[in-house]
Amino acid sequence: MAEPWQHFYQSQRLRLAYWTWGDADAPPLILLHGGRDHARNWDRIAEAFRDDYHVIAPDLRGHGDSEWAKGSTYTLSEHVIDLVALIDLVGGPVRVVSHSFGGAITLLAAGIFPEKFDRIVEIEGAGARMEDTPRPTTPEQLRKWVMTMRSYEQQTPRVYPTFGEAVARVSEANKSLSPEMADHLARWASHGMDGGYVWKFDPWVRGRTPSELTREELVAVWRAVVAPVMHMVGSKSHFSRAQFESKPLDEYFSDSRTVTVADAGHWLHHDQTATFVDLVRDFLGAPPPRKPHAD
Repeated sequence: MAEPWQHFYQSQRLRLAYWTWGDADAPPLILLHGGRDHARNWDRIAEAFRDDYHVIAPDLRGHGDSEWAKGSTYTLSEHVIDLVALIDLVGGPVRVVSHSFGGAITLLAAGIFPEKFDRIVEIEGAGARMEDTPRPTTPEQLRKWVMTMRSYEQQTPRVYPTFGEAVARVSEANKSLSPEMADHLARWASHGMDGGYVWKFDPWVRGRTPSELTREELVAVWRAVVAPVMHMVGSKSHFSRAQFESKPLDEYFSDSRTVTVADAGHWLHHDQTATFVDLVRDFLGAPPPRKPHAD
């Protein structure tokens, strides 16, 4: 596979990284990773679409090669700002393929800025925050959150003495990964230091606020999404669908369908790559026209 190009952009005074594949004149396709992941997890997917699109995979703030946001609580809204800044940089409307937390970010951004999105594929990101305790948040809940946030100040990153142990941890998280893919994911997720390897992501990305959006607020944003959406779930995933038992997920969106991928877990784009690519390609349809060349 050809190596992608790395670039950087500014959002909220942060230096954020993104990788690109394909011709810059082709229509943009953004690949947005999930929490505690990184842009290079999309390499095989990017290769499949690089002939038709200008594929763009950012590292979320606090992840990969993007700057850590000291003092940030890494809320959905902060990530929406970064995504919108990237879209304005590469030119929209864009097509987006997103995973997990990246899916939650994408759907929120698409409801706030519907004109910036053309089509959306999201893997197990919808509803990720819908089971939180509703407002009003109690003093006890806020106290627990404050103490949890303060505890991060005493934590030190786990050091893996060898790269092989880091790879083993990736394989443990997703047992269906091939050895080659586990090695690839660990290579881009970690960096060396004295005594071994540590993950690149900021440990504080876990420190989300106790309440961001209520279910009612989130649903109102979803109803404002105008781009067609394909939700994808893995048949063997741990992802909870309990919040959609009384009402199918598709009913929250104006143009929506849900696809279950057999023999796949939460990282279904790794578990069933060929099937995933076929489903996405069929949903996206023909790419939009390329940008006209200036005379």
